[in-house]
Amino acid sequence: MSSDNQRDSAKTAPVEVLVVDDHGLFRAGVIAELGKYPEEVKVVGEAASVEDAIAAVDAISPQVMLLDVHLPGGHGGGGGEVAVAVSAQHPEVKMLALSVSDAAEDVVAVIRAGARGYVTKTITTAQLVDAIKRVAGGDAAFSPRLAGFVLDAFGAATSQIVGQGSELDTLTSREFEVMRLIARGYAYKEIASELFISVKTVESHVSAVLRKLQLSNRYELSRWAAARKIT
Repeated sequence: MSSDNQRDSAKTAPVEVLVVDDHGLFRAGVIAELGKYPEEVKVVGEAASVEDAIAAVDAISPQVMLLDVHLPGGHGGGGGEVAVAVSAQHPEVKMLALSVSDAAEDVVAVIRAGARGYVTKTITTAQLVDAIKRVAGGDAAFSPRLAGFVLDAFGAATSQIVGQGSELDTLTSREFEVMRLIARGYAYKEIASELFISVKTVESHVSAVLRKLQLSNRYELSRWAAARKIT
């Protein structure tokens, strides 16, 4: 097989998916529905608890994990606990939350924990397959009704988000805003313009963030933020 054909084959290979949900009937339904799209997705495993989900990722290393927000086991953190563990141990595995809940705290918590997208269980199979493929490709995916909410939650409500993670607890809201813009690739002058502050103030905020997070430079900060989906 030529290298061109190998590349074409890799492009069309179905996305390998792990389905995590504590309701067996729903899990079976999702697996059956995804089975209707064999050229696009392939279910390689399933799990019903925090421990089982983490163990399954260790054993299978799927491309995408479909993750319910509310799961038994572990330390009571549900899908968010799974997301944190998988992000740390298997950063190559992309996570897409699939839940009945569209509550603000659930969405924000699981995205901050490492999930790349969040869709509700009212989604159609075709839409779910599309979301899986987008997440596998490195993009974000959200149910239409949640997209605006997520932008609001990670933009306007940064003070609320900052208070939820131990590594971020020491950052002020303004420092968090500066960090987000650094992660997006903004130059200091652009950040100053965006936040209506001086370049010198931006530099002071960046220095404070680096010190608090024990990082050496803005490039490490960008990688640190990207790994935690803070953009």
